Amino acid sequence: MTAVREDEAGHITPSLVIYIGMEVLIAVVSVLGNVLVCWAVRINRALRETTFCFIVSLALADIAVGTLVIPLAITISIGLETHFYSCLLFSCTVLVLTQSSILALLAIAIDRYLRVKVPTSYKSIVTQKRAGTAVFLCWAISIIVGMTPMFGWNKYTEATQGGVNSSSVNNIIVCQFETVISMDYMVYFNFFGWVLLPLVLIFVIYVEIFNLIRKHLSQNISINNADPNRYFGKELKLAKSLALVLLLFAICWLPLHIINCITLFCPSCHTPHIVMYIAIFLTHANSAVNPIVYAFKINKFQVTFLQIWSHYICCNRDHNTNNLSREQLRGIREQRSTM
Repeated sequence: MTAVREDEAGHITPSLVIYIGMEVLIAVVSVLGNVLVCWAVRINRALRETTFCFIVSLALADIAVGTLVIPLAITISIGLETHFYSCLLFSCTVLVLTQSSILALLAIAIDRYLRVKVPTSYKSIVTQKRAGTAVFLCWAISIIVGMTPMFGWNKYTEATQGGVNSSSVNNIIVCQFETVISMDYMVYFNFFGWVLLPLVLIFVIYVEIFNLIRKHLSQNISINNADPNRYFGKELKLAKSLALVLLLFAICWLPLHIINCITLFCPSCHTPHIVMYIAIFLTHANSAVNPIVYAFKINKFQVTFLQIWSHYICCNRDHNTNNLSREQLRGIREQRSTM
């Protein structure tokens, strides 16, 4: 995607320096935070339930944003000239990662819905094998949806024949997202079909989850010989945390898609550059916020992060539960409880 560029004299502008600095910071936070998420799931058996398979899938997409998308965005920001299809491949990679995140959020919502809808038979329905299959399907669909422009739905003719950012020699262009990706594809197919529709569906699912939890709490029916208040209380807390992840995703990604709609439906309308830059930056920043939500809102992650910090980073081999707060101790005692 486009970013702040050099001025016409080829000098690095202060705004470009600020932009690159912020992008590097987001990339570092995104990679470190999401590696920590995968690490936590790897070492903590209590985090190996099906929901966390989808959370790891989401984390892997965010790691790819930090290691691949943001460095390429920085390279583009200084005016990268490349072959049309090289630019198109990079742009499609961004779309694949975005789509995988949305489908992971949808899978998480369905998983939590089944958890409260059929609690007694949940474990027999949602197995690790089926969860792995769902993750595979999410990525397969994401690749198909995101790579669609590579098969012809792009702006090859406009970009390589007389375009202001193109050269007739070997189809070399100044790489920009909107130079290679058709707005028809972005709005009608990508946004309406594969972003907005799943987000609405996820919202409906979470509304139903909260309604089911309130209903179960009011009926006070025992679940697998467990205290229903404790069981559904934990479900409610986790559902709120995951709904927050969804909300942050929508806040970070919808502005850019709205700008795309304005570009398509109102060609004469001018979007200020600063607005576009903020919208692009928000999409990258979204990759860094999820680990922060997990650390502050999901107790199992919080406890595991603290253990990783103490045992592996600070090399405190004598770390034990005496160093933890009462809340963290309670989290450890619940590590193997039904989530």
